[in-house]
Amino acid sequence: MKQIHRALGVGALTLAFVLTGCSAGGAPTGSAPAASSEATTAPESTGSTSTESTSSEANAADEAFVTGMLPHHEQAIEMSDVVLDKDGVDPRVLDLAQRIKDAQGPEIEQLQTWLDDWGVEAEAGHGGGHGAHGGMMSEEDMQALEDADGADASRLFLQQMIVHHEGAVEMAETEVAEGQHPEVVALAQQVIDAQAAEIAEMEQLLTEL
Repeated sequence: MKQIHRALGVGALTLAFVLTGCSAGGAPTGSAPAASSEATTAPESTGSTSTESTSSEANAADEAFVTGMLPHHEQAIEMSDVVLDKDGVDPRVLDLAQRIKDAQGPEIEQLQTWLDDWGVEAEAGHGGGHGAHGGMMSEEDMQALEDADGADASRLFLQQMIVHHEGAVEMAETEVAEGQHPEVVALAQQVIDAQAAEIAEMEQLLTEL
């Protein structure tokens, strides 16, 4: 009988140790996944913040477009002023010249504001080297427009401005493809839309003069 009681006592102690071990080991096993899931969620928000912070910065394409387009627009206004001061120019050409001047004046102010903000100086006297010469007129071209009168001035203005606009559209297409600053890209698209329409208008006017 004593041997039976001793065996029962040893068995009870063994069972107690087994139960205690199971309950103690269960807690760490259940808590590990929670720590792991917290560690994987933290880095995600850091990445998105970095992308947003750089999205509005100007890259090299933005600077090239703005520095080139500023003198380009200035020459378009100069060309428009030349024909607006002449007598005998076709009224439709005068209307177009005034619209070009009205549209590009505010754009010049915006372009200059960006350059001031970036601490960049505009390129003087040419269209930034885009394409062959960015559609910019030479001094001889400008002098020819100055010397032309009436119907000749009307035709020459349209011919020159078509080339000028084509250069601007090419510059703007490069900006849309390669630029990063959203407002600069938006202006480039505006240039494409407006000046492509004016090119079609000028080509039609040339057939009617």
